[in-house]
Amino acid sequence: MNRNSVIGKCFVVAAVCTCAPPAFAQKSGGILRMPLRENPGSVSIIEESSIFTNFPMMGVFNNLVLFDQHDKLARLESIKPDLATAWSWNADNTVVTFKLREGVKWHDGKPFTSADVKCTWDTILEKRNSNWRKNVRKAWYHNLKDVAVTGPLEVRFTLGRPQPSFMSMLAVGWSAVYPCHVDGRMMRQKPVGTGPFKLVEYKPNELIRLAKNADYWKPGLPYLDGIEYRIMPSQATRTLAFATGQFDITGPGDVTPAIEKDIKSRLPKAVCETYASAGSSHILINHKAPQLQDARVRRAISLALDRNVFVASQQGHGRVGGIMLTAPHGAWGLTPEQLEKLPDFGKDIEKRRAEARKLMEEAGYGPNKKLKATYITRQANSAIQGATLVADQLRTIYVEGDVDAKDYSLFTGMLMKGTYTLAFHGTGNAMDDPDIILYENFMCDSPRNYTKYCNKAIEAKIEEQSATLDPRKRKALVQQIDVALQQDNAKPTLFQTLLTQCWFPHVKGFVRGSNGNYAHHRLETVWLDK
Repeated sequence: MNRNSVIGKCFVVAAVCTCAPPAFAQKSGGILRMPLRENPGSVSIIEESSIFTNFPMMGVFNNLVLFDQHDKLARLESIKPDLATAWSWNADNTVVTFKLREGVKWHDGKPFTSADVKCTWDTILEKRNSNWRKNVRKAWYHNLKDVAVTGPLEVRFTLGRPQPSFMSMLAVGWSAVYPCHVDGRMMRQKPVGTGPFKLVEYKPNELIRLAKNADYWKPGLPYLDGIEYRIMPSQATRTLAFATGQFDITGPGDVTPAIEKDIKSRLPKAVCETYASAGSSHILINHKAPQLQDARVRRAISLALDRNVFVASQQGHGRVGGIMLTAPHGAWGLTPEQLEKLPDFGKDIEKRRAEARKLMEEAGYGPNKKLKATYITRQANSAIQGATLVADQLRTIYVEGDVDAKDYSLFTGMLMKGTYTLAFHGTGNAMDDPDIILYENFMCDSPRNYTKYCNKAIEAKIEEQSATLDPRKRKALVQQIDVALQQDNAKPTLFQTLLTQCWFPHVKGFVRGSNGNYAHHRLETVWLDK
């Protein structure tokens, strides 16, 4: 078997796409309405990392390639052409050339060309200054060496080595193509895309309003006249507004098991689906904070956490897990048997806390000298409850502190800068993919490496798994890395998250992705049957 056949589906040569799904009885028109729990940091989708930017803004843009929006699983086999019509790899799978779609226009009427693709990734690679404030996708493209224009509608990406995950990174919602001619400052306020919807209004802490792009390059799409997102911090208010018909869909992550039961009792025909966000909740231990540079303290903190209590607090929406998503939702995660062998996941919590207190005492802490810390988190009920539970558990090992809930932008800014000691953070991932999760969270120079953990041996292992073509060998390497990250207390996992979203039956064509949180929000084929 030759090298190309070994990697098979990892490097796809695309056929020309069929732009619209099969017609059933779609109706055009209407405004889709849904709530958002938090204000986005901005509406520049490449600069942000929150679902509250991704969900409303994915429909404003296009990618080169995109996961099939009607396949619940984001996977290599479901990658479809978008702004690219076809692509091909060279013999050693280090160069991929994209043929681009002709006749596509930006929302301001200017033509889309290969120069826009180069500008986008040159900015990510920091070869070009586009006045972005943040470059959170930089770590994904660690292996991308160059993007070259080879014609007005052709562009070539050169990698340092073969990388089976590369196409997956291009296919998630975060990998939008930006225009060369629009500055980053404008993209944060009124972005210009090529997608099915245009941003017509953004009022921070109030609303985001999109309108149909009448010149969209996919004939007949989108079906909706527009989408309106209302920003409502109160979960009770959002739930009541959905129950009374003010919204067509609940917000992402809004529906707890108790809320789902209430919705189904009031609205028995409502459609509710539970899915894995490829996300998890963590205690973030800032490895650079003076109080936490002692490895004994970091170890004690992880040992003292009763993960089963956190899982129980999720009322069926939490599972014990490591860094990678566990089965049956994920393909790469540690099994329960593997987790039970790790000391921090042992069942005897009192024994673990006794060991943790001993470590803290060795580090100079005790009943008369507490470690003082503030637990920062996001301004959301679930986050505040999680941080409070962490604070309560760590009091058993001489750690004293209060919870400080921050606005999303301030919170993520503090994480990126490392200006915090401890934090509770629930995070989603684009999809169940080792490169996306490991590069973003654990490479030393990644902007989203919030704990400032840096281990060059682990980095080398992350590179090794990324280049491994045999899926079984790669999975074994990924699981070794997951174990090592738990043992290093790099980013202790408290629980993995399941989420539920509900919508009225008049919402048609809405597909809730089941193994990630950022790949299925284009919404161009959603329509309203009313």
